[in-house]
Amino acid sequence: MKLMPRRAARATAVLTLTAAVGATVLTGSAGAIVNGSDSTGRYPFMASIPMTVPGVLDDGVCGASLVDPQWVLTAAHCVAEPAAVLDGTVRIGSRARQSGGTVRSIERTVVHPGYLNGAGAAANRDDVALVRLDRPVTQQPIRLADRPGRPGTPTRLLGFGTTVDITDLGDARFAARLQELDSRRGAGTECAPGWAAPTRLCTISRVPHAMACFGDSGGPQLQYGRGGRWELVGVTSGPGAPGLACSDGPGLYSSVPAYADWIRRTISTNG
Repeated sequence: MKLMPRRAARATAVLTLTAAVGATVLTGSAGAIVNGSDSTGRYPFMASIPMTVPGVLDDGVCGASLVDPQWVLTAAHCVAEPAAVLDGTVRIGSRARQSGGTVRSIERTVVHPGYLNGAGAAANRDDVALVRLDRPVTQQPIRLADRPGRPGTPTRLLGFGTTVDITDLGDARFAARLQELDSRRGAGTECAPGWAAPTRLCTISRVPHAMACFGDSGGPQLQYGRGGRWELVGVTSGPGAPGLACSDGPGLYSSVPAYADWIRRTISTNG
């Protein structure tokens, strides 16, 4: 979710994953995303971006996905908001948040030119960004989906975000191990009116009282594609309705197919 100041209540500005979107405190679960579970599969494309919010959070994270040997895709609000301070590295291909995988320095970031941190349905518009690594990695990038599945299509969410609902970002309990959550693509009517658009996907948990949350921002939403392999369909961006705890869902995801041309063009022209 999108990072916000300590005093901010669950914001209309999103993302379930490293930023704050204040929430009603619920019991939650040590199992996490909120109420996800420890990852069981191999996700070599999964990446994490360590960050801090001075005076509020000293051990935060955003998610990302390896889409090219030298580029990861994340949420714009993870890299463009002044409240968040990146530590300058990206960890790729590890199930652990603070060890393993391959660590690279950040060479540059490219934020979508249309990104806007607005309010309500305009929250985190065009919420995608690319991060170029200082050197390529050997992990296999994930394929970009050609199109999102129809409403009801099974998907999976990944992240290292908080495992409990919070109202204060300083109370977040970030997962040490990568969490996963089975979900499905929701119909636009299952998110707040006007929030899901051609560039954003409404996402519903298939597990009761579970959804991505602060610190999961920028991470992947996966669907099965050609040959039964995972492909990237969404980027964690924020809540799908105002005023709900993360675990009450729904979630809102930037549609990767909608931005695929921009992603490929940016990588090609900034290589």
